[in-house]
Amino acid sequence: MTTPSAAANAYASLSRIADPSAGFAKAGGETSGPSFGALLKDALGAVVEAGHKSDAQQQAMVAGKANIVDVVTAVSETEVTVQALVAVRDRMIQAYEEIMRMPI
Repeated sequence: MTTPSAAANAYASLSRIADPSAGFAKAGGETSGPSFGALLKDALGAVVEAGHKSDAQQQAMVAGKANIVDVVTAVSETEVTVQALVAVRDRMIQAYEEIMRMPI
């Protein structure tokens, strides 16, 4: 079961991608923030980091050094982060397909 705080953390880390003003250029042609590719790289890095944290907690549990609550929390955070990333991926694919259906 995912906790509200785990879901909030996952969506907060991916909120930069959903920011509508993040990718628009200024009048001079300069971008106001990091590129879209950099945002995706950061989001993937967050997913990988959550996975490593989850693995470390599981290994600590096997060694008898971690609490089961910490393990379940780490696994839940990883699950929510992956679900958020999959939702973003699905939305990107949907947008691409919509662009491809546009008449020229």
